[in-house]
Amino acid sequence: MSELPIAPIERILRNAGAPRVSTEGAEALKKLMEEFANEIAVKAVKMAKHAGRRTIRADDIMMAKEQ
Repeated sequence: MSELPIAPIERILRNAGAPRVSTEGAEALKKLMEEFANEIAVKAVKMAKHAGRRTIRADDIMMAKEQ
């Protein structure tokens, strides 16, 4: 299930220097970004639960990214 809209993904690619962006190229990056975000979110939830919290904080996200 797609959570991210395609327009910001295309904008990210253009800001990175791409003069043109295909729909399938933007969709491929979107899929990778959603997979990465999901992995980070799962790790961050585990960290918050381990700390006895239900709230995900920025430090949970940053620590999850480092794993």
